[in-house]
Amino acid sequence: MEEKNEIDRLIEGMIAGGDDLVKNLKTVLPNPLAESMVMFHESHVANLKKIREFLNK
Repeated sequence: MEEKNEIDRLIEGMIAGGDDLVKNLKTVLPNPLAESMVMFHESHVANLKKIREFLNK
């Protein structure tokens, strides 16, 4: 059970880190590229949540 908690913490850290990265990139990238980064991050977050859901079964 401890391993699952560690994985949950890692996934949450990856999501939070990605949120921060995208937020910062949006301030320096041109709009079309920033939008691409946002979409990529959203896809990444969805995949991480699916992984977490699978592991918590």
